[in-house]
Amino acid sequence: MDETRGEEVDAVVERYGRFARDEAPGRSALYSAWAAGVAADPGVARILARIPATHRQPPLVFAVTRMLGAPEDPFPTWAAWLVAHADEVVAEASVRRLQTNEPQRCAALLPALATIEGPIALLELGASAGLCLYPDRYSYRYRGSTGVTALDPADGLSTVVLECEVAGEPPLRLPDVVWRAGIDLEPLDAADEGDRRFLTSLVWPGEAGRADRITAALDIAAADPPHLIAGDASDPEVLRAVAALAPAGATLVVTTPGVLPHIPRAGRERLLDAVRDLDAVWITIDPPALHDRWQPPVDAASWGGFVLGRDGRALAAVDPLGSFVRWRAWRTGGTDAAG
Repeated sequence: MDETRGEEVDAVVERYGRFARDEAPGRSALYSAWAAGVAADPGVARILARIPATHRQPPLVFAVTRMLGAPEDPFPTWAAWLVAHADEVVAEASVRRLQTNEPQRCAALLPALATIEGPIALLELGASAGLCLYPDRYSYRYRGSTGVTALDPADGLSTVVLECEVAGEPPLRLPDVVWRAGIDLEPLDAADEGDRRFLTSLVWPGEAGRADRITAALDIAAADPPHLIAGDASDPEVLRAVAALAPAGATLVVTTPGVLPHIPRAGRERLLDAVRDLDAVWITIDPPALHDRWQPPVDAASWGGFVLGRDGRALAAVDPLGSFVRWRAWRTGGTDAAG
């Protein structure tokens, strides 16, 4: 084995060992066991080292194997399946990206969207199949200290019901979305069986309810497809061209829920500058230390979650997948009110 290949195998062992130790426990016992097995099995690590480094993240590789038919069994059985299907897995993983599309994120986005008067033209960057472009088509159940706030579309209970714990007093109402579009390097098609299978395979084993929720959201998107554009949203020309398609008379709202950590810093800064230059409202969900656009600055150590922000103003601490919202502040009439 040449030196370069040996370094790649070492990188696989380190990455999967870290995933088994620090990331999977408490979320998926099966993925934790598979990753620990990879880290301890040089033969399996050599197979995964054939996948480009940017495409060999444990959640992506494991999802690809499950999509292709790998059994959700203990590591020895999974590893034997991988060895028998090595070429197929390497080829598929090499062209796939982590494109998790979790509609539950809309429960975290909704309070920020509720601060905007409609109608809204909604543009998501890193849209995947566009499932976060339908906040007006889902039902919500926000559970707080004073009870449950229920929100349903005008035509009744949605097939997607999002449960969320809430603290404070965020504004809660469905947005008036009249146009929805997304930019993604490789958009997925909600009506395509292969893309649907891939998205549900990205759900980690043990995460009850997520696959059913994604399937129901895919049905909603397939019935009324958004305008998805293949392109690099960090390219200002691409962003401006798509933003120009928004209808007149609607407030353009650009959302970046979870995509910014996956963009290299230079591209991320370029994108944020381009968003700022648009005549648009920017809503995002980011790790608090990811960038320095928060005004006033956010103390990452004490924030207690990801940041839900509007135009650089931190509004709430939220779960990045939308299970809780802790409202912190709301700007009204140019002043701040604690929430």
